[in-house]
Amino acid sequence: MPDSTLTNSRIVAAYREKTRKSAALAKQAGEIYPSGLTHDSRRLDPYCLYADRAQGSRKWDVDGNEYVDYFGGHGALLLGHNHPDIVKAVQAQAARGTHYGSGHELEIRWGRLVQKLIPCAELVRFTSSGTEANLMAFRLARAFTGKNKVVRFHGHFHGWQDHVAFGVTDHFDGTPSTGVVPGIADEILLAPADDIEETRRILTSHDDIAAVILEPTGSGFGQVPVSKEFVAELRRITEKRGILLIFDEVVAGFRASKGGAQAHFGIMPDIASLAKILAGGLPGGAVCGRRDILELLDFDVTAAKGKEKIGHQGTFNANPLSAAAGVVMLEAVDTTDATGKAIAQAKKLRAKVNRVFEEEKVAWSAYGQFSEIHFFTNLSNMALKPSSFDPFKLKRKDFKADKIMVTRFRLGLMVNGMDINGKLAGKVSAVHSDEDLDASAEAVRKSVHMLKNEGAL
Repeated sequence: MPDSTLTNSRIVAAYREKTRKSAALAKQAGEIYPSGLTHDSRRLDPYCLYADRAQGSRKWDVDGNEYVDYFGGHGALLLGHNHPDIVKAVQAQAARGTHYGSGHELEIRWGRLVQKLIPCAELVRFTSSGTEANLMAFRLARAFTGKNKVVRFHGHFHGWQDHVAFGVTDHFDGTPSTGVVPGIADEILLAPADDIEETRRILTSHDDIAAVILEPTGSGFGQVPVSKEFVAELRRITEKRGILLIFDEVVAGFRASKGGAQAHFGIMPDIASLAKILAGGLPGGAVCGRRDILELLDFDVTAAKGKEKIGHQGTFNANPLSAAAGVVMLEAVDTTDATGKAIAQAKKLRAKVNRVFEEEKVAWSAYGQFSEIHFFTNLSNMALKPSSFDPFKLKRKDFKADKIMVTRFRLGLMVNGMDINGKLAGKVSAVHSDEDLDASAEAVRKSVHMLKNEGAL
């Protein structure tokens, strides 16, 4: 991966020195995969980290370096790495069979837990990923309403399928990104998530809108947050106009509260998509929602009503291994305070990091809702106090960051034993201890010192 802009960085040099085996594996990966990657968000200059093992809140790379992990399996690990109950359940199921090609009891238990926890889940259908869940949500909405267009919001991520492949990091004008058929892009209307009046105008000036989809806590699980008032007004407008409201709760589900963002806000969508925590760290997704909508997947109901059934297959839908992990995970969500513990620890972590920023006189902020931490690196150098920064007062454009600064800071954190994702965001689990939080705050302090020492701050 090119790193010419960071050639003279001592932070990069320190990272290279500590991760020689990762560098060797990255070289091999470059001979196999485009950019040497199996997931775009694992991109890191000069090369990504290669993990060897993980346990609880920690992970170790192939060089033996230990990290307090906030990447969190891309947000799937509410109970941390290798929770013993999940490991035991998956091992037991693997011994009984990894794939039956039949129904099984675990899928019943898993689905019942979704119904119990998620307010809108009158019926459920499992998929293999969040992307697939959103694909089905779109199809259900179009079939139910007889309309074609879907309204999405700038920056909100709903997977990599064609209908949502643009308007996340670029193509905000609605033009299709490369490889997307223009006719598909024509069926998507992009709206600004920080402008309810413009959103209202879009929703009221088209008669062919099937649905609105959004991340109900804001793009990137609140990296650019939306307010409860915005979501409530969106619900009011869509109900009035007969437009379905879809909550993408792939990240927020079971993390914003036991019942996701919809339970936290007390705002009921018509359809919700789930993944990540849903499957306990294994692959899995689900679409759930109103009975009359999900019944479009039902052979008997559609036949009785003279309607065409929506087809839905998937080799690994409700796979027994994912179901085994998912049952343990959702039972923990239901019967323990795992979600609340993660939220409380994240709040403490943000406070500790902001104390570091204030002591180091750095006008950055650690912010977020629920069990998330985001870093605001203040590209425009606005005056702010880290501990009282209010992201709701900013527009989406205000969250832009210097990519080189972001890379330096992230590499500094990794050199000092803390891993977060490439957007400087992290997921806190229920097993992150106070010791982990203290170590992380110290990693932030040391990384700030490294940035100052090379004149980046």
